[in-house]
Amino acid sequence: MIYCYWDRGRIRQRMIWIKDTLTSSRYRIFLIKKKIRSRMQDKTGSLASPSRGHGETMRKTRHAHRTWKRIALASLLAASASIQAEAFKHTAPEHLKEFEEALKLEPNIDNGRRLFKTYCITCHGPEGWGVAGSGYPQIAGQLKEVIIKQLADFRAGNRDNPIMRSFSSRRSLGGPQEIADVAAYVSSLPMTPRNDKGFNLRLEEGKRIYDELCADCHGEKGEGDHKKHVPRIQGQHYSYLMRQFNWIRNGRRRNADKKMVEQIQDMTPREQTAVMSYVAHIRPDNVAPEGWRNPDFDNFDRSWRPAKIR
Repeated sequence: MIYCYWDRGRIRQRMIWIKDTLTSSRYRIFLIKKKIRSRMQDKTGSLASPSRGHGETMRKTRHAHRTWKRIALASLLAASASIQAEAFKHTAPEHLKEFEEALKLEPNIDNGRRLFKTYCITCHGPEGWGVAGSGYPQIAGQLKEVIIKQLADFRAGNRDNPIMRSFSSRRSLGGPQEIADVAAYVSSLPMTPRNDKGFNLRLEEGKRIYDELCADCHGEKGEGDHKKHVPRIQGQHYSYLMRQFNWIRNGRRRNADKKMVEQIQDMTPREQTAVMSYVAHIRPDNVAPEGWRNPDFDNFDRSWRPAKIR
């Protein structure tokens, strides 16, 4: 279900309708069972002895039960789809409006630092480097325009991540100005020199495939494109690249570029591993020196790690 600032009363009414539909279906199943059971009784009121006819009757009972369960499930799915479609219709303009407004605003780096400490540092770390192998991406050094777009997409439900949806909501993070502020701060951070690089195998094959399918949009070295809001992927954690690649291919990332979705459909696991390993091995030009620690958060406990994302 898409979380949005939609009329809660209308959502509540629709959920009541779903509940009534399921309740009605269960009652119909009960009536069918009762009717069949009454037919199984003889004239004296006792249950008929087991027979071939009895087995056929029970088979029909099970069939009727499955049929009404399917009807109830179909009703639930249809209602859920209707809610999501109408909710997105109401939120999409607001999502685009916030995105466009945040791009034009002058960011406040000091406020961005405060917001980063409040909402980002727990999972992404004080340096913004994420956690290798855990599913938490490196966000440091990402293009500002890309961060703004991703935050807006989380708000609109175009990306499935309950934690990020909560942290990026207007109630938590704030409005377009706050989005611009935190995006500018995160973008200013240097990237990690020790990202998760995956496998040091078939890198030449990965480069060949990358140059053929990926370089046009993500850049020759994976540097991204701020004008087209294409993310920087060079030096990203291999595990995160693999997970997002799979989510884009199977449609879980609803904000994915349609051209990319089509291009990667026929890619084999071997080719995917090669490309993601190659991208993770590309060294960005804004890498932090070895041993660097974010001076804004010297006292942060860096031994703590968030739980892995499954």
